[in-house]
Amino acid sequence: MRLGFLWAVLSAALLVFPATAISPESRKQKHAYAAMMYMGTPRDYEFYVATRVMMRSLAKLKVDADLIVIASADVPIRWAQTLRNEDGVKVVTVKNLKNPYENQGNFNSRFKLTMNKLYAWSLVEYDRVVMIDSDNLFLQKTDELFQCGQFCAVFINPCIFHTGLFVLQPSKVVFKDMLHELDVGRSNPDGADQGFLASYFPDLLDRPMFHPPANGTKVDGSYRLPLGYQMDASYFYLKLRWSIPCGPNSVITFPSAPWLKPWYWWSWPVLPLGLQWHEQRRNTIGYSAELPVVMIQSLMYLAIIIVTRLARPSMSKLCYNPHPEKSIAFLHSMLKMAAMWCILAAYLVPVMLIPRTVHPLLGWSLYLLGSSSLASIVINSFLVPVIPVLTPWIAIVGSLFVMACPWYSNGVVRALSVFGYAFFCAPFVWASAVKVVTSLHLVFEREGFFPRLGESLQTPQFSKLY
Repeated sequence: MRLGFLWAVLSAALLVFPATAISPESRKQKHAYAAMMYMGTPRDYEFYVATRVMMRSLAKLKVDADLIVIASADVPIRWAQTLRNEDGVKVVTVKNLKNPYENQGNFNSRFKLTMNKLYAWSLVEYDRVVMIDSDNLFLQKTDELFQCGQFCAVFINPCIFHTGLFVLQPSKVVFKDMLHELDVGRSNPDGADQGFLASYFPDLLDRPMFHPPANGTKVDGSYRLPLGYQMDASYFYLKLRWSIPCGPNSVITFPSAPWLKPWYWWSWPVLPLGLQWHEQRRNTIGYSAELPVVMIQSLMYLAIIIVTRLARPSMSKLCYNPHPEKSIAFLHSMLKMAAMWCILAAYLVPVMLIPRTVHPLLGWSLYLLGSSSLASIVINSFLVPVIPVLTPWIAIVGSLFVMACPWYSNGVVRALSVFGYAFFCAPFVWASAVKVVTSLHLVFEREGFFPRLGESLQTPQFSKLY
């Protein structure tokens, strides 16, 4: 009976403990997807949001790897906690690497801390790491990249590989050698990680193309990756479809100007792929962080429209002087200039107030509401006609429909259509500006806009007899 009891206990242990050891939560990964995060630019928050969306999208693809963010020590603690607790990301805190190329003539300050990307070689607990930038959009799982060699990257430029995604084998020896090359000032064409790595791996262009072995084994050496792992969004905008001849269409990258990144609300319909990025955000972290601000601004703009409309009769009485004297021409010119600047501000201020990473449909709706509400202040304060002031607003609405039209045969036709529409609208916008100036002139000259200082706003009683 004792032997039987002991055998039952051992059998139960063999059933329980192996299962616990191989559970996904406790199994140590051999591979990792790593991104970099640092502070010091006006767009730090936007890149933080982009990193979260990218990591969440990788998690939804069920990648067989750890998700890592190499974060500089000055990244806000609450951001790091959100990445750990809500997104399941491992945050590796590092000290910023000094960029020795800051004094180069062509150096761009926004790349000052991109050398932190070299810390990927220090992740020696992993056999392979895929280093990725935050402006990547993953369409499907790319775990086959972990079969690549010691260094693999994509040539989206005919002569220079792109460092928005590359595969590496971590090595303390390589990492120390890279730090040494930074100290001695190795040649770097652009002063950023792109130029440094291109100089460190100068012969990658002569390497063979990577094709993952069917049996899942890893290859050694350096390889070029197929273009499908770093599809430049510009290729899509030319034909409004993908035409990648080699490799799977797996990852889209946006190596464009910072203000044209896909996470900004104005990215769509200006750039069609922006909506695809926002669809990934909607399915991952959502927009709960921006919705309170959107609601507050919407209520504020609605209140402005109502108040200015109700106050218009009082404004008319205030601005009308039945006994005008000839006013100073300079004062009238200043008032006209102030009115035109107010109209311009009505179309620019909402852009600066809207949360930058909100969904494009919400962003454009809030912009149109905000610009119309601020324009109503000008209309009711300066007593100018409605249609001329709102002509740019109508033109913007029309341009959005022209850009969002889904029936263009290619990007060239789309671009020509947008330019043609702008050419068609330009005379109307100019005519509306002339109409506003003329209206202001009539208001100032004929109605004595703004009574003379010290003159009573009430009509004298004897004037009623007259």
